[in-house]
Amino acid sequence: MGIGLKFKNILMIILGSAIFSFGFVHFNMQNALGEGGFSGITLILYFVFGLDVSVMNLVLNIPMFFLGWKLLGRRVFYYTLIGTFSVSVFLKIFEIYEIQLGISDDLFLASLFAGVFIGTGLGIIFRAGGTTGGVDIIARLAQKYLGWSMGKTMFMFDALVILVSWLTFLDIRSMMYTLVAVFVGARVIDFVQEGAYAARGAFIISEHQDAIANRITTEMDRGVTVLKGYGHYTKKDREVLYCVISKNEIMRLKTIISAVDPHAFVSVTETNDVMGEGFTLDEQKRPLL
Repeated sequence: MGIGLKFKNILMIILGSAIFSFGFVHFNMQNALGEGGFSGITLILYFVFGLDVSVMNLVLNIPMFFLGWKLLGRRVFYYTLIGTFSVSVFLKIFEIYEIQLGISDDLFLASLFAGVFIGTGLGIIFRAGGTTGGVDIIARLAQKYLGWSMGKTMFMFDALVILVSWLTFLDIRSMMYTLVAVFVGARVIDFVQEGAYAARGAFIISEHQDAIANRITTEMDRGVTVLKGYGHYTKKDREVLYCVISKNEIMRLKTIISAVDPHAFVSVTETNDVMGEGFTLDEQKRPLL
């Protein structure tokens, strides 16, 4: 495809959407548990006003996608559209063919499985190049125009949605189990994306290092360091690129490198702790959180 969409990634996004939707319907909706983000808003609208969650998912997210498509980039924008429509379709399917699991008397079990299914689904979508949708775009816009960190914005939005859920349809017990589900979901997302590490460090050796470095800088807004290396076998000096990225940017980095030089040597390492611009500091060297 002209915009670089991959059939495998599309299938993964559809699979992740199905897993997410199954957990959302059978554990969150069936047991009256809340959720963060725009998904949490659809639950509020469902339990308070009886509005269809599959329709509300589109109503809330689609305007945000077109508002932030330039920030996402064309490929991520289209992947995210595919994911959003897939989620709405699967939500409607699972609502029609709902399975009564009968665990409403065990909210702890329901919250654990809600976190596992939603975290697994979102983790697969992230790995395939999609995004979290509306909240992700709001966070990017807030970062660009207000100087707020993405992490801070997303945390504040999720906290606000859960608070409103408590004030509308959740009792205190259900709200606490909702927090369990959100926490488990976040940990599962980390696990699906290959471990709960703060970031990844990538070493890149290529004959086209300038082109790769330029694309990483312009498309991912990540810094690249050029290290001086020496190939023992070739007996030649080589330049080695090094950059640190967040977990959900791994697939995007690999895509960029592969597009420029499919024969590049890439080594991605686990980075347990990262300090500095883009992770703990913003562009003005201020703490993100």
